[in-house]
Amino acid sequence: MLPVSLPFAGLVFTSQVPIMPHVCAMLSDEFFMREALYQAESAGCLGEVPVGAVVVRAGEIVGRGFNTPIGDQDPSAHAEIIALRDAGRTIGNYRLPDCELFVTLEPCAMCAGAILQARIARVVYGARDPKTGAHGSVLDLFAETRLNHQTSVIGGVLAAECGKLLQEFFAERRAQQREHQAEE
Repeated sequence: MLPVSLPFAGLVFTSQVPIMPHVCAMLSDEFFMREALYQAESAGCLGEVPVGAVVVRAGEIVGRGFNTPIGDQDPSAHAEIIALRDAGRTIGNYRLPDCELFVTLEPCAMCAGAILQARIARVVYGARDPKTGAHGSVLDLFAETRLNHQTSVIGGVLAAECGKLLQEFFAERRAQQREHQAEE
């Protein structure tokens, strides 16, 4: 039996077969993406587009954020930016080179720029964003080799759940708009 410790949950699993490192990483990615989904749900409850993010260092969440541009009247108040700010305050540094960012939606160009400036080591996102995504959906800032920092990016983790949350939010918003128009 090979005990494998998953640091994000403080649990020890035992197995008859060796557990490959990529399997542990996948479990960890899903765990932290679910934490980002909780953040996204908070945004949705406030009437904001439901996008959430967490910053992780050594298996511990050091920053959390969800979209608040409407409530804060701040176009830069995206989940990633808020999570990066929170992590910077927690760690005491604006550079986060040993951190990973988990976000429910493919980062936009603004957020990709902030991620690169923060020197985030790895980004994991859920759903693709065909309108503003900066990891290949519209453009790919993360593939730009002329930049002085390279960030590893993995997309599609819990993509269906992340996408469903957004689809339901916008369907509800469209229904409310139709209802409002019918009242006029």
